[in-house]
Amino acid sequence: MQTRNKVFDDISQLMTNAMGVAQGAKDEAQTAMSSMVDRWLADRDFVTREEFEAVRTMAQKAREENASLLARIEALEKK
Repeated sequence: MQTRNKVFDDISQLMTNAMGVAQGAKDEAQTAMSSMVDRWLADRDFVTREEFEAVRTMAQKAREENASLLARIEALEKK
């Protein structure tokens, strides 16, 4: 027959609680670090990926339009 020892139960409960506290501290530290990095990046005026892609698309379209207009000008100059 197995008997439960109160001391072992208390130690087990203490370790379980300590792991819960450690996990909570880890989560809070990750959240704080993430917020700090976000603020740091915002202060540096870095652009987001979406903003970069939008400007890149606009620049590509402008280059294509410039090439088209250059071809039209050259055709008109030949006449």
